Amino acid sequence: MGNFFEDALAGRVQEIMDACTRCGKCVEVCPVKTPAGVTASPHEVVSGVIDILRDGDGPEASRRWASTCMLTGDCIAACDYGVNPRFMLTLARLAMTRAETGPREQRRRGVEAFRKLNRDVTVESRMQLEDELLARLGQKPAAASAREDLDASPAPDFVFYTGCNLLKTPHIALLALDIMDALGVTYQVMGGPTHCCGIGQLRAGDTAVSANMAETTLRKLARSGRVLTWCASCQVQFTEVMLPAYERQVGSRPFEMTPFMRYLGSRLEDLRPLLRLPVPMRAALHRHPGIPGVVEAAVALLTAVPGIELVDLGQPAIGLMSNALRTLPDYKKKLQLAELEAARDAGVDALVAVYHVDHRELCAHERDWPFRIINVLEVIGASMGIAYPDHYKRLKLLQDVDLVMAECRGLLAHHGIAEETARAAIRAMLDEQPLPLQRRPDANAARN
Repeated sequence: MGNFFEDALAGRVQEIMDACTRCGKCVEVCPVKTPAGVTASPHEVVSGVIDILRDGDGPEASRRWASTCMLTGDCIAACDYGVNPRFMLTLARLAMTRAETGPREQRRRGVEAFRKLNRDVTVESRMQLEDELLARLGQKPAAASAREDLDASPAPDFVFYTGCNLLKTPHIALLALDIMDALGVTYQVMGGPTHCCGIGQLRAGDTAVSANMAETTLRKLARSGRVLTWCASCQVQFTEVMLPAYERQVGSRPFEMTPFMRYLGSRLEDLRPLLRLPVPMRAALHRHPGIPGVVEAAVALLTAVPGIELVDLGQPAIGLMSNALRTLPDYKKKLQLAELEAARDAGVDALVAVYHVDHRELCAHERDWPFRIINVLEVIGASMGIAYPDHYKRLKLLQDVDLVMAECRGLLAHHGIAEETARAAIRAMLDEQPLPLQRRPDANAARN
């Protein structure tokens, strides 16, 4: 798809430029323009984005709006002319990157990003899991024979696509599999760096490698005509970037992708009889609305669990996932701190996240605040009598590379991971802490 992908992008850029009326409604509804300091008129901002698409450069306000996009998606519903402004800004960022860096630098950045991803996912999953569970998640050679057996058997109901980074918090992925088992769903698990969506290469401007990696993954995912995705970034990368390009090439899509949480919400009546055990808990949901229907499904699922009292903290819901807020680091810290304070003031027992990224960034704050930080599937699993230890949170709470190494040394040796590699990945895990930890003086008192 490499060469065709370039043609497909060019064609879609032209379609956007032809369809966009520069009305500025997408800017008007954007929740990020104000914290980003974008004060030019909406018409000027959008007109400048079109300039960027055409020439790779445009006014500062337009560059600022494109580069601080958090992928919330409010802009998509606001457009009356068939333009996806979120994808338009993806193209604008790509145009700016390619105007500022040459192919060699784009390739270098993409390679470095992928190597780091591969290292961190490999190490963090293997310092938590034995071979059997890694194989269940498709991450050990033993899984290859299972895949061969599947290739000779009828296609499963779904491919469950973990993406890459979900494997850093494997307890979430394993809960998803157990819930599907309980619902009688057949599936094949695919994910990890060998099934990359190519988003890192696209961000670096290396469209050729991005397209080649995505096409390889597309062919693997096509085993079933239906794919359940966990990662919101992968969902957007495939459904808004790669699958439309593939469809231009062959005339159809090899499969449809559905977010797992939205699928689970659609099976709520089947799931309800399995929610047998009360989970007495005042819970607040950490919300990101970038994929339509996901937050709504999470609310429906949580409120179906006996014993759950869902508390609305009244906080802004912005972005695709927590990592999408990295475009404005100080604003992100402000939002996270405000939510933690609101959860404390509301007296909740748990702050519940949907996505794996949110869990990684927030979970260590459990040390400093009088409530737990957990994933929505942990709540559902508890009501079904299913549980897996959250080793990621346990390790991150140690807040020390040497202590984590000591805890994981046996597994790291078993999986043949060199100490230097392990330490680098552990440092990256501990550094993924946008809002610094700070023990609050009332934390212990509030817990007692």
